[in-house]
Amino acid sequence: MDKILENLQTFWSFTGFANFTTDYLIMICFGLIFLYLGIKKDWEPMLLVPIGFGILIGNIPLFQGLNVGVYEEGSVLNILYQGVQRGFYPPLIFLGIGAMTDFSALISNPKLFLIGAAAQFGIFGAYAISLAFGFDPAQAGAIGIIGGADGPTAIFLSSRLAPDMMGAIAVSAYSYMALVPVIQPPIMRLLTTKKERLIRMKTPRQVSHTEKVLFPIIGFLLTAFIVPSGIPLLGMLFFGNLLKESGVTKRLANTASGPLIDIVTILIGVTVGASTQADQFLQTRSIWIFVIGACSFLIATFAGVLFVKIFNLFLKEGNKINPLIGNAGVSAVPDAARVSNNVGREYDPTNYLMMHAMGPNVAGVIGSAVAAGILLGFLG
Repeated sequence: MDKILENLQTFWSFTGFANFTTDYLIMICFGLIFLYLGIKKDWEPMLLVPIGFGILIGNIPLFQGLNVGVYEEGSVLNILYQGVQRGFYPPLIFLGIGAMTDFSALISNPKLFLIGAAAQFGIFGAYAISLAFGFDPAQAGAIGIIGGADGPTAIFLSSRLAPDMMGAIAVSAYSYMALVPVIQPPIMRLLTTKKERLIRMKTPRQVSHTEKVLFPIIGFLLTAFIVPSGIPLLGMLFFGNLLKESGVTKRLANTASGPLIDIVTILIGVTVGASTQADQFLQTRSIWIFVIGACSFLIATFAGVLFVKIFNLFLKEGNKINPLIGNAGVSAVPDAARVSNNVGREYDPTNYLMMHAMGPNVAGVIGSAVAAGILLGFLG
């Protein structure tokens, strides 16, 4: 009988219940919130559902030596997490993004690239705020990239500059990407007048096949020579787009934009979520990362909209840009562009801004990768 009781006690000590603390409960609640927002509210479900369930996986209390946790060397989760830690998931994501992105709106109206560049002020604004709060330059650079609203780029940069903060930075970046439809519209309405919201932009010109093929080649050469440290992201982004636009590699483009990016999205979401173990995640600096991340996102949206308003002062009547597409300069594709379109149609149901907003939106993808390369070059 004593032996049975001893065995039962041993078994109990191995369970999650025996090792459970309120910290794990807090993180499990976070995971459930992510799942609720993804499933019930349909907010970026492709991101929030894997991350939310990953948070549940990572916050089952374990005893030392079981060798299943994401931070235990050699465990299955740890092996899968190497793609995040070593930064080879993000370039694969960028390959898929390139293969599914149409740069026609940007090619037909190159000045829209300036809006995407302006929105990157969020990154450097957050960098300055992080330094003011006592983070070292490398940590500040990793936190600042949240302002680009680009989860893969945030993972790529933080894995090199601040690997110990990567979980908080990645979850923060993906959270704000999902909250684009909530955060941006009030700022857009605050900064624009009714007259500005009703601006109709010229229909983009037709872009030739030759232009579409040349764009990723020339775009890569220009950006890579400026920021060689961004080659892993920029190279895969433009290569994926060349697969799409060349017309002769349809199978490769379909693979990159379909099964490949889906598989990597699952792996990156689950493992990033699992990395938020309560003992690693629930720290004061994680709260500051979320606060500064919110500031960076707000700065990016403000900068994009205000830049268009200022830019319009130098444009002739009939060539003006609707400032509602300024928010799309962040890299949340295509949600930010969809927000531009939806807010615009609130004031004029026949004014479709989606095709115009995609210009700064895809420029934001390029801009965030360039910004990451700049920060990595200075701080890496």
